[in-house]
Amino acid sequence: MKMQNKAKKPHVLIFPFPGQGHINPMLQFAKRLHSKGVKATMVPTVFLSKSSFFDSSASIDLCTISDGFDEGGFEQADTPDAYLSTFWNVGPKSLAALIKKLGHTAHPVDALVYDTMLPWALDVAKQFGISSAAFFTQSCAVNSVYYHVYKGHLQLPLRGSHVSLPAMPPLHVSELPSFVAIYGVYRAWLDVLVDQFSNINEADWVFFNHFYKLEPEV
Repeated sequence: MKMQNKAKKPHVLIFPFPGQGHINPMLQFAKRLHSKGVKATMVPTVFLSKSSFFDSSASIDLCTISDGFDEGGFEQADTPDAYLSTFWNVGPKSLAALIKKLGHTAHPVDALVYDTMLPWALDVAKQFGISSAAFFTQSCAVNSVYYHVYKGHLQLPLRGSHVSLPAMPPLHVSELPSFVAIYGVYRAWLDVLVDQFSNINEADWVFFNHFYKLEPEV
Protein backbone atom coordinates (compact mmCIF):
# COMPACT_ATOMS: atom_id res chain seq x y z
CA MET A 1 0.00 0.00 0.00
CA LYS A 2 1.38 3.36 -0.96
CA MET A 3 2.00 5.80 1.82
CA GLN A 4 -0.10 8.90 1.53
CA ASN A 5 1.81 12.14 1.28
CA LYS A 6 1.25 14.58 4.04
CA ALA A 7 -0.78 17.60 3.01
CA LYS A 8 1.45 20.50 2.06
CA LYS A 9 1.57 23.24 4.65
CA PRO A 10 0.23 26.56 3.38
CA HIS A 11 3.05 29.08 3.09
CA VAL A 12 2.38 32.64 4.22
CA LEU A 13 4.76 35.59 3.88
CA ILE A 14 4.53 38.15 6.69
CA PHE A 15 5.71 41.53 5.43
CA PRO A 16 6.02 44.29 8.07
CA PHE A 17 6.98 47.91 7.63
CA PRO A 18 10.65 48.18 8.72
CA GLY A 19 10.08 49.53 12.23
CA GLN A 20 10.13 47.68 15.56
CA GLY A 21 6.59 48.75 16.44
CA HIS A 22 5.42 47.09 13.23
CA ILE A 23 7.68 44.04 13.30
CA ASN A 24 6.76 42.91 16.82
CA PRO A 25 2.99 42.41 16.36
CA MET A 26 3.46 40.80 12.96
CA LEU A 27 6.15 38.49 14.33
CA GLN A 28 3.74 37.39 17.06
CA PHE A 29 1.13 36.76 14.38
CA ALA A 30 3.65 34.68 12.42
CA LYS A 31 4.34 32.58 15.52
CA ARG A 32 0.60 32.10 15.96
CA LEU A 33 0.27 30.86 12.39
CA HIS A 34 3.20 28.50 12.93
CA SER A 35 1.51 27.04 16.01
CA LYS A 36 -1.47 26.19 13.79
CA GLY A 37 0.64 24.27 11.28
CA VAL A 38 1.20 27.06 8.78
CA LYS A 39 4.64 27.73 7.32
CA ALA A 40 5.21 31.40 8.13
CA THR A 41 8.10 33.41 6.72
CA MET A 42 8.96 36.89 7.95
CA VAL A 43 10.15 39.35 5.30
CA PRO A 44 12.30 42.09 6.85
CA THR A 45 14.54 44.42 4.89
CA VAL A 46 18.15 43.36 4.34
CA PHE A 47 19.46 45.91 6.83
CA LEU A 48 17.07 44.98 9.64
CA SER A 49 17.75 41.28 9.17
CA LYS A 50 21.44 41.93 9.94
CA SER A 51 20.87 44.12 12.98
CA SER A 52 19.87 43.41 16.56
CA PHE A 53 16.80 45.52 15.82
CA PHE A 54 15.19 42.42 14.38
CA ASP A 55 14.83 39.40 16.64
CA SER A 56 13.12 36.36 15.19
CA SER A 57 12.37 32.85 16.38
CA ALA A 58 14.00 29.66 15.17
CA SER A 59 10.54 28.42 14.18
CA ILE A 60 10.00 31.33 11.80
CA ASP A 61 11.95 31.51 8.55
CA LEU A 62 13.42 34.76 7.26
CA CYS A 63 13.60 35.95 3.67
CA THR A 64 14.77 39.48 3.01
CA ILE A 65 13.91 42.16 0.49
CA SER A 66 15.69 45.42 -0.28
CA ASP A 67 14.43 48.87 0.61
CA GLY A 68 17.28 50.42 -1.38
CA PHE A 69 19.33 51.08 1.76
CA ASP A 70 20.81 47.69 2.59
CA GLU A 71 23.80 49.06 4.52
CA GLY A 72 22.08 51.54 6.82
CA GLY A 73 18.32 51.37 6.46
CA PHE A 74 16.41 54.54 7.26
CA GLU A 75 19.50 56.27 8.68
CA GLN A 76 21.25 55.87 5.33
CA ALA A 77 18.65 58.06 3.63
CA ASP A 78 18.97 61.84 3.77
CA THR A 79 15.30 62.48 4.52
CA PRO A 80 12.07 60.56 5.15
CA ASP A 81 10.96 61.51 1.63
CA ALA A 82 14.16 60.05 0.17
CA TYR A 83 13.75 56.83 2.12
CA LEU A 84 10.09 56.35 1.25
CA SER A 85 10.41 57.21 -2.44
CA THR A 86 13.33 54.80 -2.82
CA PHE A 87 11.61 52.04 -0.86
CA TRP A 88 8.41 52.51 -2.88
CA ASN A 89 10.47 52.12 -6.07
CA VAL A 90 12.79 49.27 -5.05
CA GLY A 91 10.51 47.36 -2.66
CA PRO A 92 7.85 46.09 -5.09
CA LYS A 93 10.49 44.74 -7.46
CA SER A 94 12.40 43.06 -4.64
CA LEU A 95 9.25 41.52 -3.15
CA ALA A 96 8.16 40.25 -6.56
CA ALA A 97 11.59 38.69 -7.11
CA LEU A 98 11.34 36.91 -3.75
CA ILE A 99 7.88 35.48 -4.46
CA LYS A 100 9.04 34.35 -7.89
CA LYS A 101 12.12 32.70 -6.38
CA LEU A 102 10.07 30.87 -3.75
CA GLY A 103 7.73 29.71 -6.50
CA HIS A 104 10.51 27.42 -7.72
CA THR A 105 10.99 25.78 -4.32
CA ALA A 106 9.07 23.11 -2.42
CA HIS A 107 7.24 25.90 -0.60
CA PRO A 108 5.73 28.39 -3.04
CA VAL A 109 3.88 31.31 -1.49
CA ASP A 110 0.15 30.87 -0.94
CA ALA A 111 -0.64 34.18 0.76
CA LEU A 112 0.89 37.51 1.69
CA VAL A 113 0.09 39.28 4.96
CA TYR A 114 1.36 42.82 4.55
CA ASP A 115 1.59 45.88 6.76
CA THR A 116 -1.04 48.41 5.69
CA MET A 117 1.69 51.05 5.53
CA LEU A 118 2.93 49.16 2.45
CA PRO A 119 -0.20 49.18 0.25
CA TRP A 120 1.81 48.45 -2.89
CA ALA A 121 2.39 44.94 -1.52
CA LEU A 122 -1.22 44.17 -2.43
CA ASP A 123 -0.45 44.91 -6.08
CA VAL A 124 2.46 42.46 -5.94
CA ALA A 125 0.22 39.76 -4.46
CA LYS A 126 -2.30 40.30 -7.25
CA GLN A 127 0.50 40.06 -9.80
CA PHE A 128 1.17 36.49 -8.67
CA GLY A 129 -2.44 35.53 -8.02
CA ILE A 130 -1.89 34.81 -4.33
CA SER A 131 -4.22 35.66 -1.47
CA SER A 132 -3.63 38.89 0.43
CA ALA A 133 -4.33 40.15 3.93
CA ALA A 134 -3.82 43.71 5.16
CA PHE A 135 -2.53 43.94 8.73
CA PHE A 136 -3.07 47.10 10.81
CA THR A 137 -0.42 47.14 13.53
CA GLN A 138 -1.78 50.17 15.40
CA SER A 139 -4.87 50.44 17.58
CA CYS A 140 -8.28 50.82 15.97
CA ALA A 141 -8.69 54.25 17.58
CA VAL A 142 -5.53 55.51 15.89
CA ASN A 143 -6.49 53.88 12.60
CA SER A 144 -9.90 55.55 12.84
CA VAL A 145 -8.27 58.98 13.08
CA TYR A 146 -6.20 58.35 9.94
CA TYR A 147 -9.24 56.92 8.15
CA HIS A 148 -11.27 60.07 8.75
CA VAL A 149 -8.36 62.17 7.49
CA TYR A 150 -8.27 59.97 4.38
CA LYS A 151 -12.01 60.36 3.80
CA GLY A 152 -11.82 64.12 4.33
CA HIS A 153 -14.07 64.03 7.40
CA LEU A 154 -11.23 65.37 9.54
CA GLN A 155 -9.79 68.43 7.85
CA LEU A 156 -6.16 69.41 8.33
CA PRO A 157 -4.75 71.59 9.71
CA LEU A 158 -7.02 71.20 12.71
CA ARG A 159 -9.11 74.09 13.96
CA GLY A 160 -10.05 74.33 17.61
CA SER A 161 -8.82 72.39 20.61
CA HIS A 162 -11.10 69.33 20.31
CA VAL A 163 -12.34 66.99 17.59
CA SER A 164 -15.32 64.63 17.47
CA LEU A 165 -15.21 61.38 15.52
CA PRO A 166 -17.82 58.60 15.19
CA ALA A 167 -17.80 55.97 17.98
CA MET A 168 -15.14 57.90 19.91
CA PRO A 169 -15.32 60.36 22.82
CA PRO A 170 -14.37 64.00 22.19
CA LEU A 171 -10.60 64.18 21.82
CA HIS A 172 -8.27 67.02 22.67
CA VAL A 173 -5.78 67.80 19.95
CA SER A 174 -2.98 66.64 22.26
CA GLU A 175 -4.59 63.17 22.34
CA LEU A 176 -4.35 62.74 18.57
CA PRO A 177 -1.38 61.17 16.75
CA SER A 178 1.39 63.74 16.39
CA PHE A 179 1.33 63.31 12.61
CA VAL A 180 -2.19 64.78 12.69
CA ALA A 181 -1.93 67.17 15.63
CA ILE A 182 1.23 68.88 14.36
CA TYR A 183 0.31 69.23 10.71
CA GLY A 184 3.13 69.75 8.24
CA VAL A 185 6.01 68.68 10.47
CA TYR A 186 5.79 64.98 9.56
CA ARG A 187 4.08 65.33 6.19
CA ALA A 188 5.84 62.40 4.48
CA TRP A 189 4.85 59.99 7.25
CA LEU A 190 1.31 61.37 7.41
CA ASP A 191 0.87 60.69 3.71
CA VAL A 192 1.96 57.07 4.22
CA LEU A 193 -0.38 56.58 7.18
CA VAL A 194 -3.35 58.07 5.37
CA ASP A 195 -2.59 56.10 2.20
CA GLN A 196 -3.09 52.85 4.14
CA PHE A 197 -6.73 53.01 3.07
CA SER A 198 -6.12 53.64 -0.63
CA ASN A 199 -6.76 50.03 -1.71
CA ILE A 200 -7.82 48.33 1.52
CA ASN A 201 -11.12 47.19 0.00
CA GLU A 202 -9.23 45.07 -2.53
CA ALA A 203 -7.50 42.86 0.06
CA ASP A 204 -8.95 39.40 0.69
CA TRP A 205 -8.76 39.86 4.47
CA VAL A 206 -8.12 42.71 6.90
CA PHE A 207 -6.52 42.01 10.29
CA PHE A 208 -6.26 44.32 13.29
CA ASN A 209 -3.79 44.18 16.16
CA HIS A 210 -6.11 44.86 19.09
CA PHE A 211 -8.30 43.41 21.83
CA TYR A 212 -11.98 43.75 20.98
CA LYS A 213 -13.03 44.45 24.57
CA LEU A 214 -10.68 47.44 24.70
CA GLU A 215 -12.19 49.09 21.62
CA PRO A 216 -15.64 47.57 21.00
CA GLU A 217 -17.18 50.74 19.60
CA VAL A 218 -14.31 51.67 17.31
